[in-house]
Amino acid sequence: MRSCGARSRPAAVVAGVIARTPLLGLSGAVVSGSPNQSARCPTPPGKGRGRGRGSRCRCARGGRGSGRRGGPRCAGAAGRARRVSPPAAVMIHSLFLINASGDIFLEKHWKSVVSRSVCDYFFEAQERASEAENVPPVIPTPHHYLLSVYRHKIFFVAVIQSEVPPLFVIEFLHRVVDTFQDYFGVCSEVMIKDNVVVVYEVLEEMLDNGFPLATESNILKELIKPPTILRTVVNTITGSTNVGDQLPTGQLSVVPWRRTGVKYTNNEAYFDVIEEIDAIIDKSGSTITAEIQGVIDACVKLTGMPDLTLSFMNPRLLDDVSFHPCVRFKRWESERILSFIPPDGNFRLLSYHVSAQNLVAIPVYVKHNISFRDGSSLGRFEITVGPKQTMGKTIEGVMVTSQMPKGVLNMTLTPSQGTHTFDPVTKLLSWDVGKINPQKLPSLKGSMSLQAGTSKPDENPTINLQFKIQQLAISGLKVNRLDMYGEKYKPFKGIKYMTKAGKFQVRT
Repeated sequence: MRSCGARSRPAAVVAGVIARTPLLGLSGAVVSGSPNQSARCPTPPGKGRGRGRGSRCRCARGGRGSGRRGGPRCAGAAGRARRVSPPAAVMIHSLFLINASGDIFLEKHWKSVVSRSVCDYFFEAQERASEAENVPPVIPTPHHYLLSVYRHKIFFVAVIQSEVPPLFVIEFLHRVVDTFQDYFGVCSEVMIKDNVVVVYEVLEEMLDNGFPLATESNILKELIKPPTILRTVVNTITGSTNVGDQLPTGQLSVVPWRRTGVKYTNNEAYFDVIEEIDAIIDKSGSTITAEIQGVIDACVKLTGMPDLTLSFMNPRLLDDVSFHPCVRFKRWESERILSFIPPDGNFRLLSYHVSAQNLVAIPVYVKHNISFRDGSSLGRFEITVGPKQTMGKTIEGVMVTSQMPKGVLNMTLTPSQGTHTFDPVTKLLSWDVGKINPQKLPSLKGSMSLQAGTSKPDENPTINLQFKIQQLAISGLKVNRLDMYGEKYKPFKGIKYMTKAGKFQVRT
């Protein structure tokens, strides 16, 4: 089956924090009134900037200066929506983007300007952490809280001044990263700097006065047009921007995640079931802990307003499930069937967790013999990697890394396949294995040179594995069928499975 390139990052499991909030999936306010009153606004409709009824008012567009002065969005022609103040606690004041070198290359402020010096607390925590992934996601300071995520070698650090549900902010930061990836193809420091104007425009729409507003890609792409070469040239010549002139068609409907009037020549729906296995294996090969983080990413390009149902052969496997706002939760609770009107394009349908160790199969094993001798300047290093419980599927993309003790000066190793490197400065051993052939298992053997006069290391190094297995969900989850209602055409449907390593560690 083919895939539409849906996202594959490990999802933050936020059951019910984002998925059940109203409006656009991330909202700080609940608006009462008619179903079409999908926003709050202190300014009467049509009295924003002279655009007439139904256009965005001053509070949505931004007043004088760089900050916005009103609520998230004007109800326009739908009538005056009663303003309901969101909880004061859920407020993000500033966002800092920090690269791997520790440089702040982009900052955005909403409620008030926060000095860059607040990031000194983050840098101190970064120095104490052995790896970038180990930086605490929540760092308290005397006057602020710093909440961060690390993706694509960039730290996204949000600054807040009062206590908030941490998962709320962390999930919002993941949405920011996913949006940048959707807009620019990749989320990198270079790409963000090249499209800095669009980045600020998108952030201004995603967060209004410190409160999350529009986080659905379909809505954002109607508000802020994605950058193209032609659009960039036109904007440079005319001085215009990528900001749209009208509200998104879906924002005033009861299905805000899907725009109206969608038409495709080829109607298709692809679903990627992606599972990451986190495990710790002891030196005897026994499993200490194992769990699976899974997601179902979708790429749906269907004409009209289709209503889909997705059923599984074994839905009871799914635990701690977090849904996209489009999923009808009551139907899932009663029948364990996913019923939804999908967004247009790429989106994450759900994320789930499998923690029962008897349900987690370990797909690889590592045989190892790493030994150091007292009073000797040499050590022995041997490892072999092989498949285990893979249902006959091929393990590919295997990468073995190990942080060697400080006393190791050099390593003389011979791989049976692949290539290896050892950095004598960082003491990091990397072995790019590639595909595992069950008939001839890959191995890496050789000796280690130790510093003269040093004692035997207190403990042996741990081995970290990365791998991928195509067309296999290691939990055993299988899609039963996908049905469509509300439209008469027959779409092309495809399901793809993939298992990959998350934090997979073998102790020696």
